[in-house]
Amino acid sequence: MSSVQLKAWELENAVQLIDPTRDALYNFDLEDQKRIQEGRPWKNDPNYFKHVRISAVALLKMVMHARSGGSLEIMGLMQGKIAGDTFIVSDALRLPVEGTETRVNASAEADEYIVQYLNASRENGQLDNAVGWYHSHPGYGCWLSGIDVNTQVINQKYQDPFLAIVIDPDRTISAGKVEIGAFRTYPEDYKPENPQTDDGYQSIPLNKTEDFGAHADRYYSLEISHYKSTLDSNILELLWNKYWVSTLTQNPLFTNREYSTKQMLDLSQKIRIADKTVKGGSRGLRVGAEDTSLEKIVKDSNKITGEEERGLLAGEIKAKLFNSSMIASSSS
Repeated sequence: MSSVQLKAWELENAVQLIDPTRDALYNFDLEDQKRIQEGRPWKNDPNYFKHVRISAVALLKMVMHARSGGSLEIMGLMQGKIAGDTFIVSDALRLPVEGTETRVNASAEADEYIVQYLNASRENGQLDNAVGWYHSHPGYGCWLSGIDVNTQVINQKYQDPFLAIVIDPDRTISAGKVEIGAFRTYPEDYKPENPQTDDGYQSIPLNKTEDFGAHADRYYSLEISHYKSTLDSNILELLWNKYWVSTLTQNPLFTNREYSTKQMLDLSQKIRIADKTVKGGSRGLRVGAEDTSLEKIVKDSNKITGEEERGLLAGEIKAKLFNSSMIASSSS
C-alpha cells in the first residue's frame, strides 16, 4: 500500500525519472560552477532564471518540515547547483529559527549553523552550493510578503544566485498535491515593462490581500518541475515510509479543521463585501470589478467544496480498507 501511495504522490506532483544510468542532475562540476559564478549572466537580465528542478527527496523533506510547523512558519535551506537558466535543487535542510503565524526570522545562530553545515557537507563529499531558502505560508498560499521580498533582496545581493521557495502545508494536505511556488526578486531600481501576472488561481485570505498585491511587481515566479533518480530511491523510500504513516493516521477534515473553518469564514466575509459592491454597482459603479470579484468567490467556493469532498472520500476509503482487513484477520 505504501509503495502504491508513493507512486500516486509522484504522479500527482509530476516527478520525472532522469537518466537511470547517469543520474546527471546529481553530478557537481566545481569548475563549471566557478565559471558560471564568474560570468554572472543574471546580472544583465533580471529575468534570467526561468526554471527550478527539485528532487523528490528535497521536496518531501520540505513538505514534512512545513507540516511539522503547524500554524507557525518554518524556514530551511536548499542545496544544489545552476545549469543554464535553471536552479537544480538536490537537497534541503531545516534551520533553527523562530517562527510565528505570519513571519519567520533567521538569527545569528542560524547563520552559524548554515556555515558549519555546508563546511561539514563539503568535507564529506557533498559539494553542492546553497542555492536558496524555503519557508511556509500555512493556509494562505504561495507568494512573497513584504518581509519575504526584503529577505530575498538581501539574499540576492550578497549570495546570488539565490532562490526563494514557499510551501503551503495546509493546502497541501487539503489538495493532496504539494502547494509550492518559486520566486526571485527584481533589482531595487528595476521596473518590469510587463509585470508578471499570475495566470494560476490562488485563494488569498482577506487579511492578506493588501500585502499580496502591494509587492507583486517586485518579484516574479519560476516554473517548477520535479525529478528523482536511482541514487535517491532508498532515501526517498525511507522518508516516504515516515510520511506515509503520518498521512495514513490522519484525516484531512480533522487535521485541517482549523484551516477549513478559516476558509469558510473568509468566504462568508468575501460574499458580504461582494454583496455590498454589487448593490453599489447597480447604481453604475465598477461593474467589471464586481464580475471579477464574484468569479473569485465562485472559485473559492468550488475549491472548498472539492477539498471537503476529498476529505470525506479519504475517510471512507480508510474505513473500508481497515475495517475489511480487521474482519478478514478476525475470521481467519
